Amino acid sequence: MNINWYPGHMAKTRRQIMEDLKLIDIVLELLDARIPISSQNPDLQEIINNKKRIVILNKCDLADERENKKWVNYFKNQGINAILTDSNQGIGIENLVKKIKEIANENLEQIIKKGRIGKSIRVMILGIPNVGKSSLINRISKKASAGVGNKPGFTKQKQWIRIMEGIELLDTPGILWPKFESKEVALNLSFTGTIKDEILEKTEIGFYIVKWLLEHEQEKLLQRYKLTKEDIQNIKKNIQNSNEQIAEVMNQIAKKRGAIISGGYIDEEKIANIIIDDFRNGKIGKITLEKIN
Repeated sequence: MNINWYPGHMAKTRRQIMEDLKLIDIVLELLDARIPISSQNPDLQEIINNKKRIVILNKCDLADERENKKWVNYFKNQGINAILTDSNQGIGIENLVKKIKEIANENLEQIIKKGRIGKSIRVMILGIPNVGKSSLINRISKKASAGVGNKPGFTKQKQWIRIMEGIELLDTPGILWPKFESKEVALNLSFTGTIKDEILEKTEIGFYIVKWLLEHEQEKLLQRYKLTKEDIQNIKKNIQNSNEQIAEVMNQIAKKRGAIISGGYIDEEKIANIIIDDFRNGKIGKITLEKIN
């Protein structure tokens, strides 16, 4: 799978972020709790520098709860505050607001000591596309300040939003980086919907999701699609090629879900869409793709 998606507006956004960071007191780095490392833009790590930072592990409701706790400790051990959130349901928002206020008050005390009064604390929220920035902002500000879309790249331009008294937040468009370091990172981003589906082969994404689940979360895959371990064993017994085995598992799922076209053939795109949607919506189960050993 060869994925490179870096539209021209992302390069422009990166340059703008670098300029705006000069005005910023606190950076909120929004990550996908299912892929905390893959959703961390390495370009942003370089330009954030020594700004005070809060890592937000969003979509925590779709991730394994045990792994969520491990990731919070992982960042804590690096001296970084990490908050678990589900911006759609409002989970963790109160804790996030409390932490923002706490850091903001520390900054204000330093500003007052310098004789500057009436200055607002400025916060910037950064993250890759489709990680839930707009939903999170609306939760924090308690109003529909930011437009919300379920496709990556929905936010097109920066905007200042007053989220509470004395604290302003700068929303920025989500940006990726020019080239993914590994196939694993590219797959993780495609599984979770960060990359626009229009530029990817859906059947390929579905194939790799099934492959990953068979290797790491087989029980959840079997339970969701009413397959048995004996079904998998029979497929492996009768088919030697590993890729063909995965394709046959997809065929079995397609038959159970009625993804059949005239002539009794499998509708490959339909079953791929079913598997992708089930994975992204958490219907297969709470799954963390990147785990801490």
